Amino acid sequence: MKKILIFVMVLSFAQATWAASRPNVILIICDDLNDYVQGFGGHSQAKTPNISRLSDSGVTFTQAHCNIPICGPSRASLFTGIYPHNSGCFGFTKWDGYEVLKNSRTMMDHFRENGYQTLGTGKLMHHMVRQEWKNYGNRADYGPFVFDGQDKLPHPGVPAPYRDIGAIDGSYGPLVNLAGKTSLEGKPLVWRTGSWADQRNMKVNSQADRDLTADELNGQWAVDQLKARAGKPGRQPFFMGVGFIRPHTPLIVPKKYFDMFPLDSIELPVIRPGDIEDTFARSIRGIPEGADGPRSEDMGTRLFHALVDSYKSQDDALRHFIQAYLASVASVDDQIGRILDAVDNSSIKDNTIIILTSDHGWGMGQKNYLYKNSLWQESTRVPLVIRAPGVARVKGVSDQPVSLIDIYPTLVDLCGLSKETRKSKKGHPLDGYSLRSLLENPEKGKWSGPSSALTALYVWRMKYDPSKENYALRAKDWRYIRYANGKEELYFTKSDPHEWTNLSGNSAYAKTLNVFRQELKSRISASGSGLPPQPPFKPKSAAANKTDSKQSAEAWKTKYFTKHPAADTNKDGKLSWPEYKAYRAKFDPPKK
Repeated sequence: MKKILIFVMVLSFAQATWAASRPNVILIICDDLNDYVQGFGGHSQAKTPNISRLSDSGVTFTQAHCNIPICGPSRASLFTGIYPHNSGCFGFTKWDGYEVLKNSRTMMDHFRENGYQTLGTGKLMHHMVRQEWKNYGNRADYGPFVFDGQDKLPHPGVPAPYRDIGAIDGSYGPLVNLAGKTSLEGKPLVWRTGSWADQRNMKVNSQADRDLTADELNGQWAVDQLKARAGKPGRQPFFMGVGFIRPHTPLIVPKKYFDMFPLDSIELPVIRPGDIEDTFARSIRGIPEGADGPRSEDMGTRLFHALVDSYKSQDDALRHFIQAYLASVASVDDQIGRILDAVDNSSIKDNTIIILTSDHGWGMGQKNYLYKNSLWQESTRVPLVIRAPGVARVKGVSDQPVSLIDIYPTLVDLCGLSKETRKSKKGHPLDGYSLRSLLENPEKGKWSGPSSALTALYVWRMKYDPSKENYALRAKDWRYIRYANGKEELYFTKSDPHEWTNLSGNSAYAKTLNVFRQELKSRISASGSGLPPQPPFKPKSAAANKTDSKQSAEAWKTKYFTKHPAADTNKDGKLSWPEYKAYRAKFDPPKK
């Protein structure tokens, strides 16, 4: 009996020692963050010294890309390690309703199964499932919003027609005292914040006397958790996720960040007039056959034209928006700095992996587009920095095209976790590849993954067919895009980094085009025996489908009307389809 007790004690000690020796992980993900970050070349005036500090302590991936450039499905793919074409998750249906995903372990669930404590805060997965985490701080909060006692409104400094877009996408400006300000109807304005289920008023008396923003609260929560765990020998290793909302719209942050970027000094992106003319994104965002309403509006085109129409010139319009974006990025950088300070001034510094990234990028007017959800560089490219003490080269830089799908297998490799992440045979193994070799040798590491980063596109559908969706491949020197209708774009990015010249119609590049066609076909067809129906899809009769289509279109039009009351040109309180089409045509004329 004594021998058994000694054996158990020795085994427990060995397990505790092994657990304590495994690295901690902090995954920081920003929302809608493009390459407007120091070291990524997106904007020369970007001020992100703390992200630069993180880059100096690890490896920067200059050609990292998302796997679908819109929040919900991108985060589902990142945290499950499964491509949309292998899960069916191309849209905004809750990720845990997909059979493949609910039978596969999320990153945090897998860490917990392997002896880690899991804790998170802020916006991580788009649809929060509380049981995936042991400890959770604050739920996603898109605020602050301007509030008139009944409705959330755009920032009072935003002109029409851009403000007509609404309180989220049509809003930007400094967080200032609203005392004495009223809505167009004369209602007094206050600040409002909180998760969708827990809204509260936010005090902003002055820059020094105000409540903390959501990102500041999440930064503080992360710092408090880190301090509580540092310096405890034999402690359980942890996996921490920190999700910052900014620079997602509304681009509202404390005024001091706007003051860092004087409006008249804002540098503008290089935009080629007429660059949209040889592209085909608009050709797949039209009216679905047999339906009265749109399948998916071209949000980026509409935002761009609405912004330009709100100011005296395109340059003036972009300066206002870019100022707000740069200010929002700088505000997040401060919070990242607080996390770095908490780690670097503690005993866990040399045993904590830190990863910084975003769910996708954001276009800044290139190709007349101001949004995410495109297959061009501005939308698919994300910052990716990995600090892995003892593994990652300090100040390393890799230009190998990689994607968010590679983060999960990289952490499995670095932390010595089980490679089996499926809960059952209905799940799917990890699709990505470990970045370890590139962390060890960023320039010459042997990359075992594909030569191109694969990105899909979200377009609203009742059912997705992976073989018939929209995709892009980003290789070192090329970008290839194939839309669902068969139209293609091909860019030689080595000499055309802005993707200005579509070479798909040039016979001199026929062989190159065919190589990418075959690569895409082989990668998408590798999805196995096929996908089960996605959660919202139920086979119905043709008549029922037609009825559903009309009902869905009407519901969509009603939602559109709430955001764009100006579309009701005859002021009868209803939005007809002719009115909708006329209003939308101003911002997004159809392209044949």
